[in-house]
Amino acid sequence: MPADPAAVIDVSLARPGVAYSRNLFGHFIEHFHRQVYGGLYDPGSPLSNERGFREDVIEAMRELRPSVVRWPGGCFVSSYHWRDGVGHPRRPHYDKAWRVTDPNTFGTHEFVAWCEAIGAAPYICTNAGTGTAEEMSDWVEYCNLAQGSHWSALRTDNGHPAPFAVPFWSIGNENYGDWEMGAKTPQEWANLVRESAKMMRRVDESIVLLTAARADLEWTLPLLLAAGRYLNMVSIHGYWDSLADVNQPSAYLTAISRSLDPQREIQHTIDIIGAAALTGQVGIAFDEWNLRGWHHPWGNSDAAVRARDANDDNTTYTMADALFSASFLNACLRRGDVVKMANIAPSINARGPLFVHPEGIVRRSTFHVMAMYANQLGERVLETHAAASDLEAASVPVIDSLATIDSTNTRVTLSLINREPNSAVPCEVRIAGHPVDGSHQATILDGPGADTYNDIDRPSTITPRRSKLDFRSGHVALPPHSLTICDIDLPLHHTEGDIDAGRILSGDWQLSTTGWHKTS
Repeated sequence: MPADPAAVIDVSLARPGVAYSRNLFGHFIEHFHRQVYGGLYDPGSPLSNERGFREDVIEAMRELRPSVVRWPGGCFVSSYHWRDGVGHPRRPHYDKAWRVTDPNTFGTHEFVAWCEAIGAAPYICTNAGTGTAEEMSDWVEYCNLAQGSHWSALRTDNGHPAPFAVPFWSIGNENYGDWEMGAKTPQEWANLVRESAKMMRRVDESIVLLTAARADLEWTLPLLLAAGRYLNMVSIHGYWDSLADVNQPSAYLTAISRSLDPQREIQHTIDIIGAAALTGQVGIAFDEWNLRGWHHPWGNSDAAVRARDANDDNTTYTMADALFSASFLNACLRRGDVVKMANIAPSINARGPLFVHPEGIVRRSTFHVMAMYANQLGERVLETHAAASDLEAASVPVIDSLATIDSTNTRVTLSLINREPNSAVPCEVRIAGHPVDGSHQATILDGPGADTYNDIDRPSTITPRRSKLDFRSGHVALPPHSLTICDIDLPLHHTEGDIDAGRILSGDWQLSTTGWHKTS
């Protein structure tokens, strides 16, 4: 007899599922430490092309099928003036956020070109700290207006007559925090966003417009009441292992115990949007997220800047980071009707999934999670009913799950997370109430231990492996500390005999082997 399952998962076929945005697999780059300079942009390196872009980084980013990249910050943007980063010659400026000198050699033109190289849409975050509404709208004009204005003419003079057509724009970054230059009160922020949004939309009505918010009623409700009619999304951020001043990354169980926090913040923000009567009109962008907060002791001394090297310690990024990231993506996908964008922060170096060094790159554990989700899921999220026992000492379910279905409605893809660090865990999987049987193709991400990691001298300790999951009357054992993505083709085979998918009815829809069809 199979062991009693620690989790029972029943995937419903009662409805066709909810389509989600691929922008949930978005990225973020900030002018912090070696993300840009010495990361994606390294003129003079034998690994860089004629524009100074690292070719190995471009190829690795393409593996992630990035939909959108947010830039230039982050805290950096709150004292960044975009005009310093266009044209020639360019003068360096002192970055008051991170207290170093930025050469300004990587600016708007370079960012848009890099996005094109990796196949992503550019998303520009504007300076709402020391900047003005006019400066923000001028940047939109420089990038998106065809011809006939001062700023579009300057773009032409700088070598790019055609508009960049940047689709995504954000007003500000974390302006609710006293750490941010140009921090505002809720009412000050609401007024600035309203006026900035008006000016930006008068330049280009088609832009997708976001602004800095948080899962906090006192901050976000006044913002939405004042400016919600101009916005497409509110931007919230999350780092759940705070390491800014002291770099002591949490151990596996502590990190995993925070896996439910993102979905709580999503729900709280959804409730605030509802309180503003903007449900269905304003979405959520988790446009900075990561388990680990960036380490940056405050100060401009050489020691304070060198301390940022601790972010590049690859021993930090274990299966805890991988499984937290998978849990985060599951939470966003389950509410894909409202959460329209998420950007892992950052993409390169610091806490990012891709570590770049002078001789090459390392794909950290989170790189493989991002690649699996971006490349292997179906197009719509199915409703799933799940019950699981708690992981001992962590107070989170030991198994987390997500189910998607592909565009042909013939394949269900399961994302199954086993948070137990040391043991395989049995679970039971049903689809439309019927236990899954047979052997099914799967990709498994795990490692020799929960605390293993990839590094320059061990780049593949954690790497996805193709395998098969063997289900017996719905029962299957998931490897310890693992993410498993498994494909199950419809119609299903079960112990009771073949189940005809065409017999599964759902109101006005009927699922057959050729897809969903209206029954009336």
